[in-house]
Amino acid sequence: MAAVELRDVTKAWGEALAVNAVSFSVSEGHLVALLGPSGCGKSTTLRLIAGLEEATAGRIHIAGKDVTDAPPVGRGISMVFQNYALFPHLSVAENIIFGLKVRAVGRAERDERLKEAAAILGLEKLLDRKPSQLSGGQQQRVALGRAIVARSPVCLMDEPLSNLDAQLRVEMRREIRDLQRRLGITMVYVTHDQIEAMTMADQVILMRDGQIEQNGPPAMLYDQPATMFVARFVGTPPMSVAPWSILNTTGGVLPYPPHGLSPEVAAIGVRAEHVEISEGGLPAEVIAVEYLGAETLIEANVAGERFIVRKSGKVSVGRGERIGLHLPATSAYWFDLGSGRVVNTPQ
Repeated sequence: MAAVELRDVTKAWGEALAVNAVSFSVSEGHLVALLGPSGCGKSTTLRLIAGLEEATAGRIHIAGKDVTDAPPVGRGISMVFQNYALFPHLSVAENIIFGLKVRAVGRAERDERLKEAAAILGLEKLLDRKPSQLSGGQQQRVALGRAIVARSPVCLMDEPLSNLDAQLRVEMRREIRDLQRRLGITMVYVTHDQIEAMTMADQVILMRDGQIEQNGPPAMLYDQPATMFVARFVGTPPMSVAPWSILNTTGGVLPYPPHGLSPEVAAIGVRAEHVEISEGGLPAEVIAVEYLGAETLIEANVAGERFIVRKSGKVSVGRGERIGLHLPATSAYWFDLGSGRVVNTPQ
């Protein structure tokens, strides 16, 4: 049985569709990431699941129960917000158990759940502090503690790490994933950061303009992107994709489009790790070089199209230098420019 299921859910603001006939299911105990750029509808979808927004059409099921018209309190969910939503005048302990007090949970049980959550999150020595006395990571743990003590089988998270610095985000990604696995919580996690989605999720739902662009395991979205949008959005750096007809004007060696795909509407895409520097390749001008220690990213211009090359270690090329780029036919992805859909992927 799916822990969360959406069936053709739509949310309209007047004539504008924020979410357009979205359908997906989340298996029990899985972490699913709703991924996409700002304004794609991912946070609105989460709020629809939570009952904070009313669906214009479609049905929402949680644990097999239709909760489309149920209030948030009747949906069996907990939620962690982007700004943590902590009460500044309450202590850490009071913030964590606030929801239990509202639901009139007994004192003994509140204390037991608080003790358990504080031990899991390492907050035992911070229970008497106020939120202003905590670091960003500690505040995030308090918000997680509030979700843990609720003991809800489904937890919704709306970009919970966006206010943290880069190093802390890495640490909290691991902590949240470990916590989710340990407690067996079903989690729906909204993020615009594809690194978060790829490293944390069992399933990634990539959204665009209120609809699902692709839904599947992280490796599927990376290795088998359904569209040019997916190919360019998923991956660090993203896949380089360019019209074949433009690259063909350079005179360099270039794979020919597969049978059934007209050169006029063909686009070729290659991951940065597969692009090679070769004298007989497409003539390119280096426009940026990023040395990252273990690897170097080289951004080059080919007939006005951007290509990124990833090489191990340090590469001795400079801005403005002319190089050749080889796009191996065995690593090429082919897309239809008209539909944006993938036509062929490497075998």
